[in-house]
Amino acid sequence: MKKLLGVTLGVLTAVGGFMDIGDIVASSAVGARFGMSLAWALLLGVGGILVYAEMSGRVAAVSGRPTFDLVRERLGARMALANLGASFFINFLTLIAEVAGIAIALQLVSDVNYLLWLPLTALLVWVVIWRVKFSVMENVFGLMGLALIVLAVAVWKLSPDWSSLWHGASHPKVVSGEGHATYFYYAIALFGAAMTPYEVFFFSSGAVEEKWTKRDLGENKINVFLGFPLGAFLSLSLMALATIVLEPRGISVDKLGQAALPATLALGKVGLALVIVGFFAATFGAALETSLSAGYTVAQFFGWQWGKLVRPRDAARFHLVVLAAIAVALMIGLTAVDPVKVTEYSIVLSAAALPLTYLPILIVANDRDYMGDKVNRRFGNAVASFYLVVIFVVAIVTIPLMIVTKAGA
Repeated sequence: MKKLLGVTLGVLTAVGGFMDIGDIVASSAVGARFGMSLAWALLLGVGGILVYAEMSGRVAAVSGRPTFDLVRERLGARMALANLGASFFINFLTLIAEVAGIAIALQLVSDVNYLLWLPLTALLVWVVIWRVKFSVMENVFGLMGLALIVLAVAVWKLSPDWSSLWHGASHPKVVSGEGHATYFYYAIALFGAAMTPYEVFFFSSGAVEEKWTKRDLGENKINVFLGFPLGAFLSLSLMALATIVLEPRGISVDKLGQAALPATLALGKVGLALVIVGFFAATFGAALETSLSAGYTVAQFFGWQWGKLVRPRDAARFHLVVLAAIAVALMIGLTAVDPVKVTEYSIVLSAAALPLTYLPILIVANDRDYMGDKVNRRFGNAVASFYLVVIFVVAIVTIPLMIVTKAGA
């Protein structure tokens, strides 16, 4: 049981990273609009996050320090500041959406407008961060997120034409009525969603919170190679459900509730209940990740005491940053800004900022002063370098595609 619960850091990180409000709606929207023809973009991003999450977890386990802390020391304050600025901005946009996402999940249950739930959801996120132990937090929300396996059950229950789904995924094409620019814009959105920077910051900081050492390198790999593929599998299930149910009917998706419709059709009220529990857990987990990541990155850059294992009075500045981030996210959310659009923009903009996150991680993972004999092997460097080239290409074309397609409109 202890070994099983040890995987929940990866599950929480992956479910919160792959299944936040923007990713849920984006996966469903892509399935309803493009079928399975963009599954390759999601899988490409999954490969990238597997490589770099394993790297960041290994760095934390070997050095006993989180990735962002080492980036500042190894590459200097200027490079780390650029990294901090880009990642904090994108992370904060995501936090705005996740706090609202929790409220929208509660609206699906209560039929009370999500704006009325917002103050309570923000308070709950802060209370969990302030009072709940890290291990309890990751176990509870990581395991609750497993309710989303109901999405895969719903796909099976609908008895789809499996060969048609496979053909759509394995023979990608620009569907009729869509342009190449829009197709690749959504491809970048899926790729960026899989490789969102806060995932590696949260994962490496969580490894330090869990006091990983070299003896835990096996646990690091289990977390990465089980947790992240699980998040990707759930995203693909959402895409498949939308392809089966929504695409033939010409139904578009731009709200969280619409993403639950196919599972409800397949499994009825029980399916809907499990989906809502999963949506709540995923958005709450993502809100915890982004809130903590705000505090982690700022505190680690300035060398402050940080973490949930430290008494709040001894890490006051860390907790103040977390509280301020949640409070400002709440105030912006109360303006009724569309949380889905906020997350979509954060996903795409994160793709443009990916080099600032992943190049420093690759450099640190190859530094023997920090890693000793646990530096990257040749094969690992080859794969990481391939992804770095992809990341740079994506960063170059992201903003032009956003402008040309009017953000995928």
